[in-house]
Amino acid sequence: MNSFASPQTLTALPFPRTNTGKPSADDLYSRMFDAILEQRIVPASRFTEESLGDMFGVSRSSIRQVLTRLSYQQIIILRTHHRPRVAAPDIEQTRQTLHARRLTEITLVQLASQQPQAEDLKRLHDLIARQRRCMERGERGPAIRLSGEFHLQLAEMAGNAPLAHFLGSLVPVTLLAIARHERPTPSYSEWHESTLLVQALERADVTAAVRLMTRQLDHLEQTLLMPRPETRAIEH
Repeated sequence: MNSFASPQTLTALPFPRTNTGKPSADDLYSRMFDAILEQRIVPASRFTEESLGDMFGVSRSSIRQVLTRLSYQQIIILRTHHRPRVAAPDIEQTRQTLHARRLTEITLVQLASQQPQAEDLKRLHDLIARQRRCMERGERGPAIRLSGEFHLQLAEMAGNAPLAHFLGSLVPVTLLAIARHERPTPSYSEWHESTLLVQALERADVTAAVRLMTRQLDHLEQTLLMPRPETRAIEH
């Protein structure tokens, strides 16, 4: 791990390793982030460190540590003398984040395509398989988080630490926007698109990899930025 790979960036979306005993910081982080992505904790929620401690069965100090981490990722807003609250990215923030992701990830996928390593490709395939299982079980929060982990893993594979670090600051905010949006169109299969992308990486096919990454980012923009039918103005 290089100097840019802090716990808040490349390993931004860790999954719990065990369900027994006292949860680790990563375990608690993943459980809280899942609760946010599943909208069990929403921007309108009036929660405190104490109520979250009761909810997850941990101490206030443990909750405070995770809230600080989520605040660093712009998922939780912390203000002195105010209760913590979940961020609610507006359309312009989402637009800017997606634009930055496009500029960053096109470069990263080009780099990742040049000398793909077998162990990196296996990690990507494993993440896709886990995401598909979560989707089949209706576990939307973990499925969303796994989609983000896929992109962070691909960024690490590219071998450019500053770019990967930057992407690590963009992905969590995007996941929050996805979670707040309506469910994806059934005709679009993200895990299938990701599989095609990994296959392009395996062939070191830079052109195909860039095309497939662009297609994923296009879909994200269409999903998150296009006005919903019910919110469009009625023409007279």
